[in-house]
Amino acid sequence: MSSGLIGKKVGMTNIFDDDGNNYAVTVIEVDPCVITAIKTEEKNGYEAVQLSAFDKKEQSTSKPLQGHFEKAGISPKQYVKEFRDFVPEDAELGDELNIEDVFTIGENVDVVGVSKGKGFSGVMKRHNFGGVGEASHGQHKRQRHPGSIGQASDPARVFPGIKMAGRSGNERTKIKNLTVARIFSESNLMMVTGSIPGPNGRFVEIYNR
Repeated sequence: MSSGLIGKKVGMTNIFDDDGNNYAVTVIEVDPCVITAIKTEEKNGYEAVQLSAFDKKEQSTSKPLQGHFEKAGISPKQYVKEFRDFVPEDAELGDELNIEDVFTIGENVDVVGVSKGKGFSGVMKRHNFGGVGEASHGQHKRQRHPGSIGQASDPARVFPGIKMAGRSGNERTKIKNLTVARIFSESNLMMVTGSIPGPNGRFVEIYNR
């Protein structure tokens, strides 16, 4: 993995560039990320830095995590994430990384988050089946049903991976190759082109490409 930071999705809006083109962007709050652990090749077999962000009440934090944060000399945080192959120069426990320490306007980033959960969904919503009229997947006279899912006495079972109804969404998702459009250091906000996973208020991980 490359360098990155922890953020929280705020919402979407639109901006104009210098040529007057209108772009949809997502606003992400990027709290100063504190270094809570440093992994080294000699001690751990790989290099990484563990970052934590967004304050959390101490009474809502488990005892092991309280001790972990106390070792770094910081208050408890809500989100903890390890970024492999990324150790800032002269990094020490308790140091903070801000948006401009990692990202610049115009560079491409990947954003990872958990997509919106849609609950138990049928095949039309979950897999975009066509239903009656489109005559897809063996469908016949039963709107919004999946149609045939298996064979006869041989092999007499349904193969794994068949597209069927089930839980939709609520999965770890990566959106690649978004562009950093704006950075507002004073308010810990950044804008990236396009959309990112999850509802407003959900944590995301932002990686350099």
